[in-house]
Amino acid sequence: MMDRRDFLKSGAAAGLFLSVGGVVMPFGQAFAQSADGASLRVLAEDGPNSRDPHGDGVNRASLGTFTNIYDRLINFDRIEVSPGLYRYDYSRFKGELAERFEVLEDGKVLVFHLHPDATFHDGKPVTAADVVWSLERGINLPASKRQLGTGSIVSADQFEAVDDHTVRLSFARADRYTLPNLALTFASVLNSELVRSHATEADPWGTEWLRNNAAGSGAFKVETWTAGQQVIYSRFDDWKGGALPQIRRALVQVVPAAPGRVAAVTRGDADVALQLPPKDVAAIAADPKVKLISLPVTNSFRFVAFNTRTAPFDDVRVRQAIAWALPYEDMFQGAIFGRGMPLYGAASAAPEGSAFPQPYPYQTDLDRARALLAEAGLGDGFETTFSYNVADAVTADPIALLVQEQLGRIGIKVTIEKVPTANWGTLLTEKKVPFYVEGSSAWFNDPDYFFRIFFQGDWRWNFGSFQNAELTVLVEKARWETDKDTYDDLIRQAIAIVFRELPIMPLWLPSFDAAMQPAVDDFTYYIHGQVDFRPLTKSA
Repeated sequence: MMDRRDFLKSGAAAGLFLSVGGVVMPFGQAFAQSADGASLRVLAEDGPNSRDPHGDGVNRASLGTFTNIYDRLINFDRIEVSPGLYRYDYSRFKGELAERFEVLEDGKVLVFHLHPDATFHDGKPVTAADVVWSLERGINLPASKRQLGTGSIVSADQFEAVDDHTVRLSFARADRYTLPNLALTFASVLNSELVRSHATEADPWGTEWLRNNAAGSGAFKVETWTAGQQVIYSRFDDWKGGALPQIRRALVQVVPAAPGRVAAVTRGDADVALQLPPKDVAAIAADPKVKLISLPVTNSFRFVAFNTRTAPFDDVRVRQAIAWALPYEDMFQGAIFGRGMPLYGAASAAPEGSAFPQPYPYQTDLDRARALLAEAGLGDGFETTFSYNVADAVTADPIALLVQEQLGRIGIKVTIEKVPTANWGTLLTEKKVPFYVEGSSAWFNDPDYFFRIFFQGDWRWNFGSFQNAELTVLVEKARWETDKDTYDDLIRQAIAIVFRELPIMPLWLPSFDAAMQPAVDDFTYYIHGQVDFRPLTKSA
């Protein structure tokens, strides 16, 4: 096991630091009622759409599949937050396919020693050549290339199979984001021989085949896969990436309607229910037959975004006016029933430390909002649209109604635009939505990573279409800064800019909630919010 702090303290990495910081389910009932405690039934809003961990367009549910059927060289370790409940520890790592690993040459070389007897699900031994080929595949396919590049994993000449069970990765300079990236599903190791046997000249990385098939060495195999309905996993008894899981079989079943998921877990017909609406969580919490787990999701946030390149939102006074007008408490209670951490109402206009996201210094003050609109020459108000993705309606619709009502009080006439999910991503990417509500997540919690993802670049995730030369310089300096005090000062300056310029107005950090039977224990929350079957236990 390698503590990230140890990695960062080694060699030239010394001085680096952590800134962290009515459903019919007869088959499922058979799962839930299994007496040996080795079967598990999970209900979710949607199911995985791919088995390719490097693929483009994969949904969040697929991340759970990747976690369970593939291994990475390393994984995040975990910390216990309450008896029987864990969350991943972003600062520490443990071997998975690698039984051990070393940080050499001032952090510029990483050497991984594979479990010598690890095999893929078809019995083929896992070799260093598989690891090298998988990383090459990752940096050649768009989605994984974008992410792995954030950890300086960018070129095939960085990867070397020293021998059958030793892999060496080389870097021009130590990068504190390399190890976290290697623990993500984007760095999954594939059975290269199997995938290549299905590759074609037009598809050299076998993407078409792998989307609907698996080629892993992970703790679970796909037993059956019914697209959009359910996936059944069975334990891979020869797994070498960790302790053999107690769970032998797991069914993940799609139940789109939240009341169906809630009713099933309440009746004891399901072991775990995910994607619980906030309005149901309080009722579940009061039910002694069900165990509710709730954790703050520190790398996700809900926000209102402005297209800063489109009038009138290209005027910072208009953005600030709306930020002073928003009915924060009504939205927080009405949309998520207070389940989260507010990101508004900071007492001071100066940043509180360097953590991010942190509360912004805005609260409801209509007089101040009207004054700013008048300064912007819009004292008589204006008309605009406020948009949301219809797939997000449970949370976004009450927000939209409250925004419409409140902004009407300062003369802004808002028309609510409900955008079909199929069009939402394209419209955001093409910057065609002027004013909207959205939620998003970052893979890592470091503030400079947040700023690089959400406040710069010509891509979808720069939700405010923000361009600020001073911020770009600050974030680039922070990216490689090794002195903690200097880093904190750079980030505080960056936070002050987004406080003032407001490309987006954060509303809150959400809560991850899941309901489960009391017999289910040792749940570990990961970035993706899916179920990792490997550490779970279930008593009879």
